[in-house]
Amino acid sequence: MNPSAAADRRTDPAAGPEGGPPHVVVVGGGIAGLAAAAFLTGAAGGGGPRARVTVLEASARFGGKLRPGEVGGVAVDLGAESMLARRPEAVDLARDVGLADAMEPPATARAAVWTRGALRPLPTGHVMGVPGDLEALERSGVLSPEGLERVRQDLVLPPTEVGDDVSIGDWVAARVGREVVDRLVEPLLGGVYAGHADRISLRAAVPQLLPLARSGGSLVEGVRALQQRAAAAAPAVPPPVFQGIAGGVGRLPGAVADAARAAGAELRPGTEVRALRRTPHGWRLAVRDADGEHGLDADAVVLAVPAPAAARLLAAEEPAAAAELAAVEYAGMALVTLAFDRAAMPAGLTGSGFLVPPVDGRAIKASTFSTNKWGWLDRSAPDRFLLRTSVGRHGEDAELGLPDEELVARSLAALREAVGLEAVPYATEVTRWQGGLPQYPVGHPDRVRRIRERAARHGTLALCGAAYDGVGIPACVASARQAADAVAGALAAAAAR
Repeated sequence: MNPSAAADRRTDPAAGPEGGPPHVVVVGGGIAGLAAAAFLTGAAGGGGPRARVTVLEASARFGGKLRPGEVGGVAVDLGAESMLARRPEAVDLARDVGLADAMEPPATARAAVWTRGALRPLPTGHVMGVPGDLEALERSGVLSPEGLERVRQDLVLPPTEVGDDVSIGDWVAARVGREVVDRLVEPLLGGVYAGHADRISLRAAVPQLLPLARSGGSLVEGVRALQQRAAAAAPAVPPPVFQGIAGGVGRLPGAVADAARAAGAELRPGTEVRALRRTPHGWRLAVRDADGEHGLDADAVVLAVPAPAAARLLAAEEPAAAAELAAVEYAGMALVTLAFDRAAMPAGLTGSGFLVPPVDGRAIKASTFSTNKWGWLDRSAPDRFLLRTSVGRHGEDAELGLPDEELVARSLAALREAVGLEAVPYATEVTRWQGGLPQYPVGHPDRVRRIRERAARHGTLALCGAAYDGVGIPACVASARQAADAVAGALAAAAAR
């Protein structure tokens, strides 16, 4: 270290006096890190404060992949736009931080698949593209006659051995044929993981189908039975599958941050954590901010950062866990948001949008008709129409390096062919998410278990975020609750000794 750098080092006063409440540092200010802070301070999840919390975020903005923005004078999400409501964690968090009245489901959920030269309705009666209703599948026209005949063979095929885990693509293709994978499973999985069905773990990504895989019998009959049981258990008025937030899901991180601050948390943007080391009394973090490089002491640490950053920080104390984290691969993608005068839109632009199977070789992988999908957007800009397309998936990052105007041009060309859109947008926005989505290959759950076992040896160290138990908002919030509970329990046990 040079003398000037040494002079910039100091001990951060945020470490607090001995005998005060335990100090937990959360590294990462995405929705997982913010949720962990809210749970630890008692701002969400019920119960009182369990620690004094400092959240460190390297960038200038909190929220991670939840990003509010404005395109053509209209507020819109530039990242994730909805929350799975069948899992309660994200919806409960939104209620806890004062957004209960702002939540609303999509105005329409009718999606299509652009395949075999036409827009075709996404068939009902499926689980992540795996069919359970053959009549609905045939009516949709998504599969060719040969593909439909191959699906029917599933009813008489002998059992399929899958072992402890299998890729979704391999298992589905073995039971109902490759065309189901290519034209249904791939585009649906691509919307969640931007990955490839032949690599993504069934156990990690669609665990509700694992018992069917292990039973070895008909996949179609298994999915049908699964849905019949779910329907029988559902209330008379089923709750929505998804929820949005008026003004955009990008409002959620700000509301969680405000609630955590009100409960006493300190949130520091523009603060990079450069190293993490164990001390006799807890942890020491080397941080760099506008004041230079200095140390920060903590009784416990929650790492709510992407796997590569967590690997770097754990390399000194837990090299085995760091190696596992470094092996997690990520996919990049871009969102192209287009704003139009509504009067220029084609009359037949209905539904929530469409998916594009990679096998069809199009420039985009999906399009969302945002104004159709979200009533709040329709109400806020009645004379405008916003939609967006998505580009890129794992291992196919070349398109992400294209200029913005080229991604816009490719998106417009695809929309012209798919839905006859000839209008010129009056405003556009390209949002790139380089390394945005972690991949869950076969064996991913075992990798996560090993990482957590190594971290748990320290008690006062926990990890959370999209790299572990799911990439959706509810899964990230659930992992934050698990991490907050783990470090709070370890601190309480240490205090009792």
